[in-house]
Amino acid sequence: MQSSIWIVPFYLNSTSTALITDSIVGASKYVMEIDSTDSTLLRKKHIKFFQRCINILPSSARHFDTSRVTILFFSVCGLDILDAMDTISGIKNDIISWLYAQQVVPTNSRGQLGYPGFRGSGFNGAPYKGDVDMLYNYSHIAMTYTALATLVTLGDDLSRVDKSAVVNSLRHLQLDNGSFRSTAEESENDMRFVYCACCISHMLQDWSGVDTQKIFQYIIQSQNYDYGIGQGPFLESHGGSTFCAVASLVLMGKLDFLSTMQLEGLKKWCIRRQQSGFQGRPHKPVDTCYSFWIGATLHLLQCGDMIQKELNKQYVLSTQGEFTGGFAKQPDTHPDPLHSYLGLCGLSLSGESSVQPISATLNITQRALKWLETLHSKTNTK
Repeated sequence: MQSSIWIVPFYLNSTSTALITDSIVGASKYVMEIDSTDSTLLRKKHIKFFQRCINILPSSARHFDTSRVTILFFSVCGLDILDAMDTISGIKNDIISWLYAQQVVPTNSRGQLGYPGFRGSGFNGAPYKGDVDMLYNYSHIAMTYTALATLVTLGDDLSRVDKSAVVNSLRHLQLDNGSFRSTAEESENDMRFVYCACCISHMLQDWSGVDTQKIFQYIIQSQNYDYGIGQGPFLESHGGSTFCAVASLVLMGKLDFLSTMQLEGLKKWCIRRQQSGFQGRPHKPVDTCYSFWIGATLHLLQCGDMIQKELNKQYVLSTQGEFTGGFAKQPDTHPDPLHSYLGLCGLSLSGESSVQPISATLNITQRALKWLETLHSKTNTK
């Protein structure tokens, strides 16, 4: 049964009126046939899906072994957004202990030159030799961000995090153009790791390890003629990198440094990504994860009410795994942890009442954010 439900827009100004008109016209061209039976959140099945991801994964997922911290982040935070943290209360301390076991601390030979932080798993490409200086034992900036976010979500106080070492590590990962490498060795650098660095600095309440002015210039240079933002200068505008850039600006308190033209153009680019759900780039199919990447960006730009929320909710719900739980990128494809968590985040931003509200900036629940703020307030009173 075709859905044609439209949300009455909240008009901010005359420019916003034009933007929402574009959104309605664009979305009406791509309304999908969505069965009304897909409109219910399969909460119990999603809980079981995340529990399986925490406890065991199929052998086909073995190539993700070095990213197990990120899979754990999606799974634990997915349970949190479903208000189901009680389902892992018996293993919570074991999860926290495992996360701290992935912390890479300074050694005599390496000091703090970009190595400290968290690695993705215990896999090092060599036999385990205990607490010794292993050749490939260094952290990854994305794993550090997701490890910290997971620890906060689990209610840990971060007291065992070597904060000064992590902050110093960020200083060595930042390049002259303002972007960040992912690891201490030669590696890729782009907007994803800029966002990770900003999240880490915010969660640890220490911005001394990053040059925020260089970050700002990198972001400005990465905004394109269409006002979307790429992974770096002269790269194609993309929903994921646009979120990373905008969230980084918010965390640094520099969003207002953008001109009116830059901000309004950015809003228009994001709003035009809605077809039924959201696409990541023009002329691409919709994908569940962009319900968060684009939806969160619009929320941070304070124009989240300018999209067709009901239409987005119906698309995301149509990608649920009817038997396995979880969400896929598109209907009739296999669910995975990333799309499952980001799909739930997209539903939260679209006003789904059966999930918990999230912090669009840090990509954790509001409950976890309140715990982080409690930790910050305790630190400030010392």
